[in-house]
Amino acid sequence: MEVPQQCRVEAESKGSLGYVVCLDPVPLTGLLMALDIPQERGLSYLDHKYLDGLSVCRFPLFNFLEPLPLDWMYLVYTVMLLGALGIMLGCFYRGSCLLFLLPYWYVFLLDKTTWNNHSYLYGLLGFQFLFINANRYWSIDGLRNPRKRNVHVPLWNYTLLRTQVFIVYFIAGIKKLDADWVEGYSMGSLARHWLFSPFRLVLSEEMTSLLVVHGGGLALDLTAGFLLFLDATRPFALFFVSYFHCMNSQLFSIGMFSYTMLATSPLFCRPDWPRRLVACLPSSLHGLLPLSRPPQPSPECIYTKGKGPRRRPGLRQKLGAAFTLLYILEQLFLPYSHFITQGYNNWTNGLYGYSWDMMVHSRSHQHVKITYRDGRTGELGYLNPGVFTQSRRWKDHADMLKQYATCLSGLLQNYNISEPEIYFDIWVSINDRFQQRLFDPGTDIVRAEWSPFWKTPWLKPLLVDLSPWRTKLQEIEDSLDNQTEVVFIADFPGLHLENFVSEDLGNTSLQLLKGEVVVEVVKEGQNHTLREGDRIQLPPGEYHKVFTVSPEPSCYMYIYVNTTEAALEQNFTRLQELKEKVENGTETEPLPPELQPILSGSFADGTPADPVVEAFLRRQRRIQELQKRRSAGLGERFLHFAAKKYFVFRRSLIMTAISLRNLAWGRPSLDQLAKEVAYANMQFGEEDPVPGKAEETPSKGTERSDL
Repeated sequence: MEVPQQCRVEAESKGSLGYVVCLDPVPLTGLLMALDIPQERGLSYLDHKYLDGLSVCRFPLFNFLEPLPLDWMYLVYTVMLLGALGIMLGCFYRGSCLLFLLPYWYVFLLDKTTWNNHSYLYGLLGFQFLFINANRYWSIDGLRNPRKRNVHVPLWNYTLLRTQVFIVYFIAGIKKLDADWVEGYSMGSLARHWLFSPFRLVLSEEMTSLLVVHGGGLALDLTAGFLLFLDATRPFALFFVSYFHCMNSQLFSIGMFSYTMLATSPLFCRPDWPRRLVACLPSSLHGLLPLSRPPQPSPECIYTKGKGPRRRPGLRQKLGAAFTLLYILEQLFLPYSHFITQGYNNWTNGLYGYSWDMMVHSRSHQHVKITYRDGRTGELGYLNPGVFTQSRRWKDHADMLKQYATCLSGLLQNYNISEPEIYFDIWVSINDRFQQRLFDPGTDIVRAEWSPFWKTPWLKPLLVDLSPWRTKLQEIEDSLDNQTEVVFIADFPGLHLENFVSEDLGNTSLQLLKGEVVVEVVKEGQNHTLREGDRIQLPPGEYHKVFTVSPEPSCYMYIYVNTTEAALEQNFTRLQELKEKVENGTETEPLPPELQPILSGSFADGTPADPVVEAFLRRQRRIQELQKRRSAGLGERFLHFAAKKYFVFRRSLIMTAISLRNLAWGRPSLDQLAKEVAYANMQFGEEDPVPGKAEETPSKGTERSDL
């Protein structure tokens, strides 16, 4: 058979949709989308997130977006789920794409804290599915309409999908040319994971991180799209890409993304392999499988050879070509469009969710303080970080911080605080740098200016001049013993850090690395001036302030030992040794009653609970549980995994049914509703995905830092 050039579907074609639309990625992606909705989209805990009357601060892209009442949110998710299933089955395909697409983007834009690249990818694929002919081979629509069954698909459909996957890889690779990634600082601790154990047999942990994690990730992302295109390199590319995504599924909590990328890999293979595979199977199964015969011509395709109708491109073909070109140009432009949305640029490239800069930045937070001030009385108070919200991402983004402060200002008025002013002191380390301030602590964020198109004036700059210190900081950390911890701080001239040393940290000192500071011990009322190399011992259980008085930023480090934890560890060691002596018969003296539980594993009725022994038993149970999980066989691990997923989907379906019943016939009594929810929660699993409490009462007094 001679192959149509504009709509190729046979073995010699490298640009076919004849097989792509029948098996992959559309049906598999629809299945993965459906599986993702109860999990990462949050259907399983939707009632905890959107409970009616919940006083919680939210972070939509546009402030006018608000969630619907809870029962209606369940309806939105139901529509989205039906759309994903319709895409998977090719049933009422265009309508199913709309049913999935509209609720998905509504939920996506409703909460910026859940944004990530793979969530964005699902939305893009859903948008593409709406325009391509993905129901022309193995679909319910094909069974209902013979004209849609096993027909050619325009080549631009395939070009669109293939280019999208290429962009995901290639742009992610370009973003990894960042100096922090190339030098091995972005994912510094990832090499410790058990998945990299084979590499650590021949390489040190440091070289595994640099060469395998960072170097390998960069090389794969930059080359995967090209290698998948070429026949000679495709088998090797498929192997390494599959290995890469299987590892990512174990390393990160990224939902169905790894499996979605696996499902798109066959896009780059020759399009006739599903037909050849079906032809090799027993003929008795052919009635249940896709057709193995060549597809028939389509009026939507343009043919220059073969048996298809020859005609000039019409309006539909021209629009398809224009749409493909404009879409690809837009996708190439968006990751570098952050010069437009400058208000979102906070040490990362703007709106992270469409940048494809995956895993380029890692952050750690050391100190977060929220201060409010009554605008009329001047009274000061402090809030627990995260109060009135279910997310932690507000700490890293100026736009979310502005929304959070505005929300807090309204909620605090319910606690008789008039015209509240909100101040944030947030310390962040990005890619193993010094901990430093992200925002100006003296700016009232409620009244601060913010625009998506302007640079944020109260955002503190990243101290990139101090980046070379990271090698020295690592050397200092490596020189400390296992019980000693260190925190590296850099601060701006004219600012000060107010800190509290916990009573547990009986041995805490501050050493200046660069600049000049004045340390004020608040209780003693004494000031100590430190210059480079000076060190001061800090009293536990007291506040102190560190003022940067040098004209350049100051750099210093806290060195501390958790003396309480160290003493407890010594007690644990003695109890473990005593237990072993009793068990092997070398201990002849009888154990006192308060120590008997270390042998039985529990306290007898009436036996007073010794706090140290109780903590020892809790640790022993955790160790035993961890050992049990590690020694579990493949079958046991699978059953545990299946049980967790079962309860996630079970709760999703039951709570959805309850809400749809409420919409149709009204809500029952509170007692009955409570019983129904309790039934849905039954055996929900050990790990509760439900966020923490959303509302807490603001408290007065100074907040303690992590030290």
